[in-house]
Amino acid sequence: MPRATKIVATLGPASNDRNTLLQMIAAGVDVVRLNFSHGTAQDHIDRANMVREVARAAGREVAIMADLQGPKIRVGKFVDGKIMLEKGAAFVLDAALDVPGDLNQVGLDYKDLPRDVHTGDILLLNDGLIVLSVDRVIGNKIHTTVKIGGELSNNKGINRQGGGLTAPALTAKDMEDVKTAMALEADYIAVSFPKNATDMIMARQLANIAGDAKGHKPLMIAKIERAEAIPVLQEILDASDGIMVARGDLAVEVGNAAVPALQKRMIRMARASNKLTITATQMMESMIVNAVPTRAEVSDVANAVLDGTDAVMLSAETAAGKYPVEVVQAMASIVTAADESEACELDGEFLHQTFTRVDQSIAYGALFTAYHLRCKAIVALTDSGSTALWMSRHDVDVPIYALTPRLRTLRKLALFRNVKAYELEQSNDSDAVLKAAEHLLLAKGIVQQGDLIVLTVGEPMGQAGGTNTLKIVQVGLN
Repeated sequence: MPRATKIVATLGPASNDRNTLLQMIAAGVDVVRLNFSHGTAQDHIDRANMVREVARAAGREVAIMADLQGPKIRVGKFVDGKIMLEKGAAFVLDAALDVPGDLNQVGLDYKDLPRDVHTGDILLLNDGLIVLSVDRVIGNKIHTTVKIGGELSNNKGINRQGGGLTAPALTAKDMEDVKTAMALEADYIAVSFPKNATDMIMARQLANIAGDAKGHKPLMIAKIERAEAIPVLQEILDASDGIMVARGDLAVEVGNAAVPALQKRMIRMARASNKLTITATQMMESMIVNAVPTRAEVSDVANAVLDGTDAVMLSAETAAGKYPVEVVQAMASIVTAADESEACELDGEFLHQTFTRVDQSIAYGALFTAYHLRCKAIVALTDSGSTALWMSRHDVDVPIYALTPRLRTLRKLALFRNVKAYELEQSNDSDAVLKAAEHLLLAKGIVQQGDLIVLTVGEPMGQAGGTNTLKIVQVGLN
């Protein structure tokens, strides 16, 4: 069976050349993440063009995900680039300070922070490594006492324990970056720090407007990294195409101990809602500087796979690490082993699913049939990819192959768990298309003469959302 769980890798200085990227794609990268927190619009366009060209040279299509920066809730700069905060020291965060900071004070990129915090609040800086207790707020100045000290350098992030910062999810920069993402035809847009469904609806509207000239509509991923997002997770899921379990900022706001259970809950809810999931942050962190992962990291990646995530993500490991190719190879090895580690049984909840759409009922019927007949493959002839998405939400040890005439659909399918996509031209002649599908599967070595496959198709062909037929085919005998 092909690897079910997909790999997302971030481009950066360590991987921003054709040869390294080619090796990463060959090692197993399915989706390339462009981090819009760094670089210019032209940088992102150039990188996207390189990704398309290198993927084509590798004989594959990979998806591109544009990851928006979101609000800059950060401290300013220091005279010497960094300071060492001692436990018990007084320290001031000053939204009005327009010169570099020192041991006593620092400016803020997020000017509204003094209005968001109150006496007794806990502020966590640099991913929670530094802890400040708010003593009082006077005007633009937040007077704090250092509870846990350490090195604090330029532009480190700030979180309020328990959440509650009012910064909007979409900044003016993000709105411009959405236009850039549509210019390069990003397949996915990841929205940072959404607090509610409205943030995702707004982001989708902006993307659809920006992509209208090319007829391009990306899939929208909500990065769950605010405490406020947890109580309204279902609403955010309903407004999105998928979520990212962004464990960095989320852990700072809700506490490290709460994240593993939240990860499982989020993945479970997303699958039940027919949405995609990406698990991210520090998955192979030690491989930024080491050639092999720690055993804890191996377990972390494997557990995300066993939780049912669609994809696991590499950030600094491939963007700035010493071993961008090796970390992809290691992750692919872990994911493959986890995919194969348990005998697969069709989900118990599967029999209790309710649906009102014909195409969705065909998708579920294909899963049930393929599982019980022990078919070699499930083959979905799909225009939009919806049939393959519904199938991929349930664990079944039969690989799903999506055959589509649309390049944009082909790329989006790169993120779907247990789905391998191929381009196949389609016409109104369904017999000819079905025969072409058989020939493709035979040529790829996926099936052999006499194998049973379950095939879903819409008749008449060529209509999105028109899957209405399920066929059980014995290869070469029809």
